[in-house]
Amino acid sequence: AAAQIGNSFRNEISPRSGLIRVREFTMCEIEHFCDPQEKNHPKFENVADTVMTLYSACNQMDGKSAQPVRIGDAVASGLVANQTLGYFMARIQQFLHRIGILPERLRFRQHMGNEMAHYACDCWDAECLTSYGWIECVGCADRSAYDLTQHTQATGVKLVAEKKLPAPKTIEVTEVVPNKAAIGKAFKKEAKGITDALAKLSLDDVSEIGKNLETNGEHTLVINGADVKLSGELIAVKKTTKTVHVEEITPSVIEPSFGIGRIMYSLLEHSFRMRDGDEQRSYFSLPPVVAPLKCSVLPLSNNAEFAPFVKKISSALTSVDVSHKVDDSSGSIGRRYARTDEIAIPYGITIDFDTLKEPHTVTLRERDSMKQVRIALDEVAQTIRDLATGRTSWTQIEEKYPRFEQQESSAK
Repeated sequence: AAAQIGNSFRNEISPRSGLIRVREFTMCEIEHFCDPQEKNHPKFENVADTVMTLYSACNQMDGKSAQPVRIGDAVASGLVANQTLGYFMARIQQFLHRIGILPERLRFRQHMGNEMAHYACDCWDAECLTSYGWIECVGCADRSAYDLTQHTQATGVKLVAEKKLPAPKTIEVTEVVPNKAAIGKAFKKEAKGITDALAKLSLDDVSEIGKNLETNGEHTLVINGADVKLSGELIAVKKTTKTVHVEEITPSVIEPSFGIGRIMYSLLEHSFRMRDGDEQRSYFSLPPVVAPLKCSVLPLSNNAEFAPFVKKISSALTSVDVSHKVDDSSGSIGRRYARTDEIAIPYGITIDFDTLKEPHTVTLRERDSMKQVRIALDEVAQTIRDLATGRTSWTQIEEKYPRFEQQESSAK
């Protein structure tokens, strides 16, 4: 397989809809190569029970809605062409769910016959529901062997893979053998073009040359629009047998293709929230794994005694590779919480007057629920790292540490 990320361009006459329709955009693609005759995937059983919302071409034609289907059943029934395509569709769904795309606003729509590429075996688009309607964010296509076949025809370089045979077999090989010395003497500078053209001939072409040499004693080869007559002294068709242990196959390509701008737009729409009873307090509920900043460090006030603890916590977070923001600006702690919520920071560490006491503790706040726990200062950095990487959950943290109800605003 191969993966790449880069800019793509489209002749968009009228760019519009924010990040949805633009002339230049970032794409990520995976090119997964597989045997065209056996498109099973060794890890498909790991995702076979994944339930996906599939909007098949038949349902679109009949005016029906999308249906929840196990991907294993979809492949078994032929709705999804093969296991490898089904595997990548399931993994795309897992990825989109993990970064925060809402399950109820995600579906996979199958391309209809009039929109599918002529060489494709099957193609599904992961579509997200936004204020602009359903938009395509990820495409997943079985492009058959079209790409490698076209490259081979254009360059003359065979792009094939070797597949080990269960047992050796004897095959008959028919090939054109050029007399390079005689061709070079007869055609001079054009000789290389002739030998290159002979090397690209298909089995049918070789068979036709053999018949022409037997009946006419020569064969006319068309090179760059010009006829070149080759006699039996210049070329010969030979048949041999050989034992082979592998066979050459031109792999099919399964291609998941991600539009990063559209995914990001959908994610921002899906994660936008407003606090109950206070529409002025809005925030982005980005999962910690994709939030740019994982936590904020907030001293309760400008008390100089808090400064060493802020510095110590910031250094500890840096040492475990946790991105964070220190907000020691003026303003109430509630207002600073709201500011960090607006930029999707999932966790907040607050240094208060209880932090000054032995043993040193801080409060840890979760953005979405606004609940807080009291945690030892020496444990907080690793805890944030575990939360940000998904090794632990906020529910587990609440079970492990005592709940904290209210911040103090002044010393007792």
